[in-house]
Amino acid sequence: MRIGVISNIKREGSDDAIRIILDWARSTGHEIVASPDLEHMRSDELDIGSLQQVTADSDIVVSMGGDGTYLASVRAVGATGTPLLGINLGSLGFLTQLTPEELPAALDAITRGQYRVEERMMLEVSTGGKHRLESPYALNDVVVDNGPISRIIDIDLTVNGEPIVTYRADGLIISTPTGSTAYSLACGGPIMNPSMDGIICTPISPFSLSVRPMIFAASDVLQMRVRSEHEVAGLTLDGQVMAPLVDTDVITVRRASFRTRFIVFPGNSSFYKVLKKKLHWGIVPSARGDED
Repeated sequence: MRIGVISNIKREGSDDAIRIILDWARSTGHEIVASPDLEHMRSDELDIGSLQQVTADSDIVVSMGGDGTYLASVRAVGATGTPLLGINLGSLGFLTQLTPEELPAALDAITRGQYRVEERMMLEVSTGGKHRLESPYALNDVVVDNGPISRIIDIDLTVNGEPIVTYRADGLIISTPTGSTAYSLACGGPIMNPSMDGIICTPISPFSLSVRPMIFAASDVLQMRVRSEHEVAGLTLDGQVMAPLVDTDVITVRRASFRTRFIVFPGNSSFYKVLKKKLHWGIVPSARGDED
């Protein structure tokens, strides 16, 4: 088996996590290829390849870091269909649930076929302006906001060619079910099980009591046009890919033609258990100050 590795080398414990996977590969005879960021750890057991070689030419990709690293890994894998395994290096880790110490057992289980692949929908974005997105895909969300100036903007939302609403707000979050527990949730959006398909629209600080989040069908095509007094706004994908917008830009968001593939294990894949563990969802505060 050929295993690709992408790691956030700025995270504490990154090199130790790489050594864990190298020790496992040395004892089992499997091949490891890592992204160029890990050149400093090149060895007989660790080959360094291009990002294309890591993502497209591997049987699985191991993403080591936090959720941000995982989101970047998802975009790097793109439409190749290579399954992703997330390893958490010390953050909240909503997407990256395993620790480095659990990695050898997880890889053993993968080689025995004792895992399943969970598919998640992605969003694809296009803009009508001069700014082209090199990686126009998002696993969590697409955000249109007021950019560097804290002023309210108007966002005209059209769905399948039908005008729906004009938001007067600081911005608008277009989220997948996977991203429903991220920025959208912080702005009052609903929680959706990530196994579902749908597109959530959540306004950011709307200037109206009558505006609420909406859920559209995954097959719908959403278009947004921004109008602002200062004629400048911003577009962000997964909090990482950014581009400026002007009034003439039309942003189109639709379901991507491919789905990202998560590696999950029996007993560790309940979405609701993760909600309770990571976000304390549904947990009633105890009068004693602890949790039952």
